[in-house]
Amino acid sequence: MARYIGPKVKLSRRVGVPIADIPKHTAKRQLTPPGMHGFRGKRAKPYGVRKDEKQKLRYHYSVLERQFRRYLAEAGRSKGNTGEVLLQNLERRLDNLVRRAGFARTIWAARQMVVHGHVQVNGRKVDRPSYACEPGMSITLRDSAHKLVRENMESLSGHIVPGWLEVNPAELAAKVLATPSSEQIPFDVNTNLIVEFYR
Repeated sequence: MARYIGPKVKLSRRVGVPIADIPKHTAKRQLTPPGMHGFRGKRAKPYGVRKDEKQKLRYHYSVLERQFRRYLAEAGRSKGNTGEVLLQNLERRLDNLVRRAGFARTIWAARQMVVHGHVQVNGRKVDRPSYACEPGMSITLRDSAHKLVRENMESLSGHIVPGWLEVNPAELAAKVLATPSSEQIPFDVNTNLIVEFYR
């Protein structure tokens, strides 16, 4: 299973926006471009602008290029706006749901939790981070992960759970209520530029 194991903050600096909602990524000094003086060089051309939007989304959901292309191809075959369907498909990934519910601080921690078999969907263990959850599905955690998850939830005291997801902190369970709309996704990205990039 391929995954990115390099420095994470460097990704935020590369695209100029925090890709994770933790102080390490949101600190102002971390949003300057990499390099001694944060030198950006020439102004980005249209290709570079579109590529940066695509990279923002890829880094935020921690998917590799080939997998991202598959999501885009699937969104293109579906009914509706391709960009909005792409966002919905990425948002319904199991590792992302664990993050949105506040069970893990970052997408990388959520992915690890899923791969290690701590997450159950409708009472059955699922260890694929890309598993697509449908409305009505419930997500629970095995007893071995409860201590870690409670510590994570305490450290994320101001975490806001999106409206399409219902979380029960006492039982450490979550339920998918509906398919997320683009307005409910707390990450600002221009999907039109991403679709244009691949044309």
